[in-house]
Amino acid sequence: MPAVTVSDILVLPRIAPPAPDAAARPVDQITDSQRTLEGAGFPVRRPFPTPRASQVDPFLLLDHMVAAYEPQEAKGAPWHPHRGFETVTYLMDGTFVHHDSNGGGGVINDGDTQWMTAGSGILHDELPSEELVMKGGYFSGIQLWVNLPKAAKWAKPRYQDIKGPNLTLLSSSDGGSLVRLIAGDLGEHSGPGITHTPITLAHASLSPGAQLTLPWNPGYSAMAFAIEGDGAAGLERRPMKESQLATFGPGGSVTISAADKQHGRTGQFEVLLLGGLPLNEPVARYGPFVMNTRAEIVQAVEDFQAGRMGTIPATHLGGE
Repeated sequence: MPAVTVSDILVLPRIAPPAPDAAARPVDQITDSQRTLEGAGFPVRRPFPTPRASQVDPFLLLDHMVAAYEPQEAKGAPWHPHRGFETVTYLMDGTFVHHDSNGGGGVINDGDTQWMTAGSGILHDELPSEELVMKGGYFSGIQLWVNLPKAAKWAKPRYQDIKGPNLTLLSSSDGGSLVRLIAGDLGEHSGPGITHTPITLAHASLSPGAQLTLPWNPGYSAMAFAIEGDGAAGLERRPMKESQLATFGPGGSVTISAADKQHGRTGQFEVLLLGGLPLNEPVARYGPFVMNTRAEIVQAVEDFQAGRMGTIPATHLGGE
């Protein structure tokens, strides 16, 4: 997992412990991921939405894209539309190539993040690199769908290309964990992602036996997804393993812990931490469209069919 790292974690700025009066968030539930196929048939592990875990406001979907591809096996998501939300793609292993009808896009490599605001509507594709298709290899990445508030659903589409070295790299207060802050705030530190909906998104690597306690905005939801390895959630140390999601209750701090022995590729407990300000707005969704009313969904389908969400650039009609 070549996600951006450092040779000496102790040289990084440290995240100050939560305030003494910050209540620890209890664990509400731990759920397993559902394994399914997306796009042209690439495998994902989906902690939500599933029959046991619905969307967690302001988030709509979380997929862990992970596979060990043989040559000619790698697949992506050919041209398709979106409206009304943002897609965040964070890669840890492998390469994706992205194009969109707004002129955005580029190559997403190990440690990079692509942040696409669909807003009023956009067409895009996400494909594995030619080298990955030809040679095969290990691929691991996260895609998160973030809902947009009603006032921003008609915003102009926007694309952010956040290279791995531009993430905010931090150390836990005791030096036992590396935290890559992608967006939002942890204490006095901020990530580079620009968001319409206030959220916090980070990837933490915990050394075996380490415990990580972070200050967390009391007004935000809070979750931890185990990308790889074994550990526990909360001060109550609820066991969690690879591909499980911990959802936390109210409070001002979040705690996760790594098991003493790790058996994953990195030898650490790899965790995605995420939460955001609930929008508390009605959600109407149909496939790649997320709006507030059924009438808006019908309009989205009609607009897409009429070509009002953009056109595929001529140079990419073949998906290249």
